[in-house]
Amino acid sequence: MKRLGILLFSLGLFFIKGWAAEWQWSVPVSKVIAPETGWHPQAFLWIPEDCMQVRAVMIGTHNMCEETLFENELFRREMKEAGVALIWITPGWDQQWKADSGSPEAYWQMLDDLAETSGYGELKFTPIIPIGHSAMATYPWNFAAWHPERTLAVVSYHGDAPRTNLTGYGRENLEWGRTRNIDGIPGLMVEGEYEWWEARVNPALAFRMMYPESCISFLCDAGRGHFDVSDRTAEYIALFVKKALQARLPDTVAQDRPVALRKVRPQDGWLAERWHPVQPRRAKPAPYAKYKGDVHDAFWYFDREMAETTEERYARERGKEMLYLGVKQEGRLAPYNPRSHVKVNVPFRPEADGVTFRLKAVFTDSLRASVASPRVEGRPVITRICGPVKKLDDTTFVVDFYRMGLGNSRRVSDMCLLASYDGDDRYKSVVQELNVRLPYPLTEGRRQYLLFPGIADVTEGTETVPLHATSDCGLPVRYYVKEGPAGVEYPLLTLIPFVPQNPLVKLYLESISMASSPTIASVWDLNSPPSR
Repeated sequence: MKRLGILLFSLGLFFIKGWAAEWQWSVPVSKVIAPETGWHPQAFLWIPEDCMQVRAVMIGTHNMCEETLFENELFRREMKEAGVALIWITPGWDQQWKADSGSPEAYWQMLDDLAETSGYGELKFTPIIPIGHSAMATYPWNFAAWHPERTLAVVSYHGDAPRTNLTGYGRENLEWGRTRNIDGIPGLMVEGEYEWWEARVNPALAFRMMYPESCISFLCDAGRGHFDVSDRTAEYIALFVKKALQARLPDTVAQDRPVALRKVRPQDGWLAERWHPVQPRRAKPAPYAKYKGDVHDAFWYFDREMAETTEERYARERGKEMLYLGVKQEGRLAPYNPRSHVKVNVPFRPEADGVTFRLKAVFTDSLRASVASPRVEGRPVITRICGPVKKLDDTTFVVDFYRMGLGNSRRVSDMCLLASYDGDDRYKSVVQELNVRLPYPLTEGRRQYLLFPGIADVTEGTETVPLHATSDCGLPVRYYVKEGPAGVEYPLLTLIPFVPQNPLVKLYLESISMASSPTIASVWDLNSPPSR
């Protein structure tokens, strides 16, 4: 039986209309203690609502952009069509994937627990696509090397090469030994144009030569940086995943035993030249045996479609003029620090409610010192990358705690946003990351308490459930869904149809209070969140 639960949080102060992407189930990763929190990470599972059998599962731990990709609407549509489930683990752990440290056992237990909780028993055996961003981008390669029989494909996002000496986490890599390899397992390395570093891509080319049966693809995320996920890039990764499914899954897949994955032969694919920052001429992509360029300077791709899609991404930005972006706050351009990891750091300056703040993306000169007004089509926008923030309109944002919870002060206090302009016929796509840091946790201010009445079981066919939490300070209360097929549109919890239908739905509730002070810009008093 497929089992569903809904975990709902309430927060004092205000309500935001609309809801984020749902995750139907979650379990603690019981065999791991995360260094960031001193407690078990939480693994969230999304399965397409009409999925009768999961064909593969993509697993990412919490760095930054794993969450951004997994909740991208276009990417979810593609994964729904492919029958691929998503697991997001927060916080992350084991950037290297040390097989002797208990990480594999923790993974298998997590998958067993999610299989039991969700009713999708095939998760115990489903092929895995490990993905990681930046500091977590090394582990997918090592996962595949230690568990080739379980790995469908690998994605290292804005990350690094297999066996690289330049890991995203900045320390030594694992040594594979003489016999370990990832032959026949398709892998994709993505590196943004605005984070370009030759020393990162060269180990991937060297790996191809060292392991001639490897299948390493590469995408320069042209016109993009280190911190973002564009729809084009999400679509590209989805296409890569679909190609991997087509190439490696057998015609029939049992649900109660391991899947015998087919190996991919690099000779059956295509080759295409690597990306160069400045390159007037490129070798033409071609089938493996017919490629006329330098094979030492080329990457492997599944087929003509994948190779030509890569070339189209490069051609879209090639030869265009550069633009530069900044962010205005309260009428002033925020300072740009070229030596900082995140180049623009904006102070948290909320309005009277203590949670709403305003920012505006603008064009600047090349030094990011003054506002510019180029003649362009469209205008720059600001979007969320990760953290407890929600966009209300083009310039208005609000603190928005969500399923990550409040136990990780490092993550809860950071709101990462992206200013971007998608380019036009004359100008390149351009991005600028920015960070807004919350003063969290705060212990000052008047303490408030929430009364959160229990909610009775509901019957099949129920579409909405009324919510009745109250604050002893008289403030409005808002809510968010931590897990389950539901969203909040105050004062109602709206249940999202899920197939297969299940007459038993468990509803969990936790409460968090938040208060503002007229004399302090932003003061929160957060209760320990009880649950029902």
